Amino acid sequence: MPDLQRHFDRTIEQDRRVEPRDWMPDGYRATMIRQIAQHAHSEIIGMQPEGEWITRAPSLRRKAILLAKVQDEAGHGLYLYSAAETLGADRSELTAMLIEGRQKYSSIFNYPTLSYADVGVIGWLVDGAAICNQVPLCRSSYGPYARAMIRICKEESFHQRQGYELLLTMMKGTAAQRDLVQDAVNRWWWPSLMMFGPPDDASPNSARSMAWKIKRHTNDELRQRFVDMTVPQADALGVTLPDPELRWNAERGHHDFGPVDWSELKRVISGDGPCNARRVAVRRAAHEDGAWVREAAAAHARKAAGGADVEAGLEADVEVGIEAGVEAGRR
Repeated sequence: MPDLQRHFDRTIEQDRRVEPRDWMPDGYRATMIRQIAQHAHSEIIGMQPEGEWITRAPSLRRKAILLAKVQDEAGHGLYLYSAAETLGADRSELTAMLIEGRQKYSSIFNYPTLSYADVGVIGWLVDGAAICNQVPLCRSSYGPYARAMIRICKEESFHQRQGYELLLTMMKGTAAQRDLVQDAVNRWWWPSLMMFGPPDDASPNSARSMAWKIKRHTNDELRQRFVDMTVPQADALGVTLPDPELRWNAERGHHDFGPVDWSELKRVISGDGPCNARRVAVRRAAHEDGAWVREAAAAHARKAAGGADVEAGLEADVEVGIEAGVEAGRR
């Protein structure tokens, strides 16, 4: 065991990748499963807020764009569940843990999408925050996770540009459209800053994740990077970010910004956000409604394999793409 630990430590020190067949400490494995599962859950739950607007998109072009984006999010979830399985996690168990409230997903998806402008603001701010957080994960020490993140980040970058293009179009429209954009920015700005997690001095997992090179930057570093990136974009767009303390600090070389309401983040993570119960209920309904599809797919796979058992993950692949439609179909 000491030799295996030394080999693992040397792999981390030399910035090499840990692969599924490599020995790894139990704590590292558990941390990776927790992080990847939370990320996967966030991609799947994240289909809902924008999926609600598929049937109400203002044009066929906008509908096609939104359909493509929601489909991308489903694919991201599948990549990540597959990465978690390389660590020995069971996809069905991860889904059960999400539905039962034993695992979390990103707090940002517990806020409602009140207007079509929210679709653009999610693309600009939420996906923009995701890019800041996820691009460094392409260099994560765990190989399957890092490789999955490369494709995910490429698609998230495209989503961010789509969102910004939608907002530019609306800002060139009527006064009412411009008001919708500003209102959406006001509602999504602070939750977007919360996406990076609690401040460094209150983040229980950051130090270990940094030591293992799972993460490359602290929560506060990433949050600052996002603010600095977003301010000039807001100026070009013509919207005001809802923070009276936001200003350039020439001495620091960064923007100063006001205090985040961490009590709200804690409340939302604890299950008391505007849409927590609704998001999980839709996920549960999609899982239950898709049971017959999973069973049929598993039976077909067994037959094709001559009766051999198939991985439980294959049974789950076919269900996630219908989740956004569950909510839309019930409206």
